[in-house]
Amino acid sequence: MYLKEAVMVFTGLAAGGMVAAGTFAFIVMIGIFTRLAHRTRTSQYTSLFENAVILGGTLGNILFIYEIKLPFYYIGIVLFGFFCGIFVGCLAMALAEVLKIFPVFVKRVGLVEGIQYIVLSIAAGKCLGAVLQLFVLGG
Repeated sequence: MYLKEAVMVFTGLAAGGMVAAGTFAFIVMIGIFTRLAHRTRTSQYTSLFENAVILGGTLGNILFIYEIKLPFYYIGIVLFGFFCGIFVGCLAMALAEVLKIFPVFVKRVGLVEGIQYIVLSIAAGKCLGAVLQLFVLGG
């Protein structure tokens, strides 16, 4: 009985660790941290950015698995959502830059001005969709 549970715990932790390692490796591979550090002129802190994301992912998993309620729970949810939005935005822009989506789109459409409004519209649409899902559809 205990052997079966021990094998299941080991398998679950190993599989979760491999998925997390693959996700973080992908994020590092596309260069999101180096590009972000380069653009903000904080290249000396690149390893700090990487460690912060890994630490945040680990702490988030621990809080989720053990259902730990922090004293500042609702403030924490707002901060978590804010930083997740920043992270997803940076990841999406890094992917777009790696795949050269925007230059191809701009060239095909013949867009000369207003690219910042397109990016802002995409971000606003994602924000509105998240708000609608949370409050209207019940999250």
